Amino acid sequence: MTRIVLSSDHAAIDLRQTLAKHIEAKGYEVSDIGPTTTESTHYPKHGEAAARQVASGEAELGIILCGTGQGIMMAANKVKGIRCGVCADPFSARMTREHNNANMLSIGARVVGESLAVEIVDAFLDAEFEGGRHATRVDMITAIED
Repeated sequence: MTRIVLSSDHAAIDLRQTLAKHIEAKGYEVSDIGPTTTESTHYPKHGEAAARQVASGEAELGIILCGTGQGIMMAANKVKGIRCGVCADPFSARMTREHNNANMLSIGARVVGESLAVEIVDAFLDAEFEGGRHATRVDMITAIED
């Protein structure tokens, strides 16, 4: 069973918990490591924590959220082996998996509503890396880390 780690800052708790239930209903194992209170917290630590689980293989994929999705995505992408895209539409979510072999998705809870966030997550999870010419480009991204 594919394990997906979810995390967020305080701005995205409700959406994160909704997405966790949706993802579990789709048959995935979910590890929700985000905060449970609305007390202000710092998104970098939550992005890093989820990214470290993906990078170590503890989780196959990660979904992270903050107000815009941008800051938490930037933090996650600092972890070696992470390719996280922030997406506000299903097409981008699908393409980031198919062409960029993204292993994490970031969503802005203050940017998209609940139903659109569910569509974005579904597009991300239903897509698979196409390989081929895209593998060369992903290898080039990985080489930058080294």
